[in-house]
Amino acid sequence: MAQLSDDCFAFGGKLLAVEQAEALIAARIPSLPGREEVALHAALGRVLAGPLHAPLPLPPFFNSAVDGFAFRHADLAPAGETRLPVAGRLQAGQGAAALAPGTAIRIFTGAPMPDGADTVMMQEDAREEAGAVVLPPGLKRGANCRPAGEDLPEGAVALPAGRRLSAPEIGLAAALGVARLAVRPRVRVGVFSTGDELAEPGTALGPARTYDSNRFTLMALLAGLPAEAHDLGILPDDPAATRRALAAAAASHDLLLTSGGVSTGEADHVKAAIEAGGSLVFWRLAVKPGRPAAMGVLPKAGGHGIGGTPVVGLPGNPVAAVVTFLHLARPLVLQLAGATPEVLPRFAAAADFAYRKKEGRREYVRVALAFGAGLPVARKYPREGAGLLTSLTESDAFAELPEEVTRVAPGDQVRVLPFRAVF
Repeated sequence: MAQLSDDCFAFGGKLLAVEQAEALIAARIPSLPGREEVALHAALGRVLAGPLHAPLPLPPFFNSAVDGFAFRHADLAPAGETRLPVAGRLQAGQGAAALAPGTAIRIFTGAPMPDGADTVMMQEDAREEAGAVVLPPGLKRGANCRPAGEDLPEGAVALPAGRRLSAPEIGLAAALGVARLAVRPRVRVGVFSTGDELAEPGTALGPARTYDSNRFTLMALLAGLPAEAHDLGILPDDPAATRRALAAAAASHDLLLTSGGVSTGEADHVKAAIEAGGSLVFWRLAVKPGRPAAMGVLPKAGGHGIGGTPVVGLPGNPVAAVVTFLHLARPLVLQLAGATPEVLPRFAAAADFAYRKKEGRREYVRVALAFGAGLPVARKYPREGAGLLTSLTESDAFAELPEEVTRVAPGDQVRVLPFRAVF
């Protein structure tokens, strides 16, 4: 587990800008120690522990890039067509003898180029006649061929340390003959919800109760990251029980996430529990929705204050919990996992709505996107409120309005953060 001092963030401000929070995480959070080897089929989503150097060139041999005819470029007539007898046939996976001067060979994609051959004519550009092939003029030497190492030379860095492994990375490792990869450990994340009003889905819903959704949303968001999420249930609105549960979970997890209990209400006990048991790094983020977010460090049991577990207290409103997850929990998980920092993907869109906001805080407006000629059009969700779960299921993105922006007019260009890229 990462060893964090209680003042690892060293931020004294009361209201933290999004960039400040992300910069503190990047600068002060160490990655987890250790590594393990996993088979390729188990490597999806893991973080590469060290650079992968190519053990062989890719492709490993000089080969044809197309179905056609291989020959020596020097045998082509300087002007007009060239007629060469076809000396044989070569498929992928077969070896070949040297090609005699003044002859051609029928060759298929991926087959090794015979010694002496240096150019391939695509079959649709050539003409076969009575055991010979007629080649038109104008083809350059080396056309339609793939030299050994064209994609990647032997010894080159195929994948850098810290790369999150997705389908292309796993495919590249397989193409290099690598069956197992050294990866960083998954981040053990404990996830709580808080509040006496919450009920477990699948149980009877009592009076004045609502089903807990945040815990399941957060677990699903973590599933797309190099994390091992543990469902730790619902914390009651009890300060002593909250302190005990957080302290116990800190001993066996690398990161704790809670939702709810970080505002100023009498039943909000998470912030106080962090302050009582460890160190509160900051409380309140300059973002809407999502301002009441807390971050702190709890000591490990028996650690004598030497190290600690970061705790992120997310707001209880579902949309606010998602926004703050993206800016706090997501970068924390990636940092602990030793992953290369990943900027949230954004692209430009044209607003079709008017909106006013306060200067000095970043706001996220839920929008649906319409694609056509030019920029996509961002249409604001008709209702506001950080508790509207349907605003996420019926929208496509957040329109991100920076701190300095105070109004948006129809036609203005805005940045949008697409849900499908991060959910």
